[in-house]
Amino acid sequence: MAQTITEKIFSEHVGKEVFAGEIIRSNIDMVIGNDITTPISISAFNLSGAQKLANPDGFSLVLDHFIPAKDIASANQARISRDFAKKHNLKNFFDEKDMGIEHALLPEKGLVVPGDVIIGADSHTCTHGALGAFSTGMGSTDLAFAMITGGNWFKVPESIKVNLSGKPGLHTTGKDIILEIIRLIGVDGALYRTLEFTGSTIAHLTIDDRFSMCNMAIEAGAKSGIVAYDDVTKEFLADKNLAREPRIHYSDEDANYVQILEIDVGNLEPVIAYPFLPSNGHSITQAVNDKIKIDQAFIGSCTNGRLSDLKTAAEILKGKKVHEDVRLIVTPGTQKILKEAYRLGYMDIIIDAGGVVSNPTCGACLGGYMGILGDNEVAVSTTNRNFIGRMGSRSSKVYLANSAVAAISAITGYISDPR
Repeated sequence: MAQTITEKIFSEHVGKEVFAGEIIRSNIDMVIGNDITTPISISAFNLSGAQKLANPDGFSLVLDHFIPAKDIASANQARISRDFAKKHNLKNFFDEKDMGIEHALLPEKGLVVPGDVIIGADSHTCTHGALGAFSTGMGSTDLAFAMITGGNWFKVPESIKVNLSGKPGLHTTGKDIILEIIRLIGVDGALYRTLEFTGSTIAHLTIDDRFSMCNMAIEAGAKSGIVAYDDVTKEFLADKNLAREPRIHYSDEDANYVQILEIDVGNLEPVIAYPFLPSNGHSITQAVNDKIKIDQAFIGSCTNGRLSDLKTAAEILKGKKVHEDVRLIVTPGTQKILKEAYRLGYMDIIIDAGGVVSNPTCGACLGGYMGILGDNEVAVSTTNRNFIGRMGSRSSKVYLANSAVAAISAITGYISDPR
């Protein structure tokens, strides 16, 4: 019987053919924790009486939300993870000495590979589906169960086939594609389903575009997002010391899908998600006409903090100045990205234009630190959520956009068209 790529990945892991709707127990290749959610997992691990991790090399602990610590509470929280990592001699432990946002850092390190089953106590764990893996977020106690046993229970998700056609226009990116998908189907349109991205457009999308798309699959309610392995994936992985040999799967032509979406990317403008949902999408043309004045532009996060985002921002900012009424905050996804951006001159351009560069952190995205919005302030942001109070005050507003839109808007003081 024909299978989707997701069904094939799970079938390989459980040793028999499985299909959407089945409840299965699967081994997990990589379990991912962070400084916010893992202390709960560690508490559950200790309460269980477990003495060691079932798969130590398949557990990565990344301190990325409030690191360096923003206050005493976050410092104490981080200490729990540090002590656990030291006690268990954890190989894949990352803090200030080798830091990065988990969903940018792990692909960079080669710790997640095609064909993997991956879970993390962070909803944007679905990012890693861009490599042709099944990757999803779970709760902290689910993480603890995987730490103890090396596996977990799953309901094999149904799949929605997203058939993308056409070549993206100037400054239309993976971020715009996923915002358009969420606009079309809503924040619960893919509930507990896999968004499988296919079609002729895929060949025109960089690996960074694909990471952005899979990253925000959760914003449509999806269990996961996935793009099949191809030459772009191969090139990205070529210089990595991979944790495992890739296992390549492709959906059968006659695989069963609960829905097929057809999207003409060739005619898609950059998309802006207005407050207060990622599904509240509007074209950049509409946003320009609405004359939306901003107080802050943010470029970063696990959605858009990669080298290509910094390159785009630098190209737009070169020789320009950030508007006097605007704060431009740039947060690279990892230290490696930061170093490379400095080497290529991107950071000099951003700083000379009036931007400020932070360490890699999730802080601004979740309204924790390094970019908090005050009362009634407005931001254009490359992050993934724009709920009420997401980046600060409950009266603030966040407009989601790609990096080019954020950069040009920082110059003009209004949400603007970079094309």
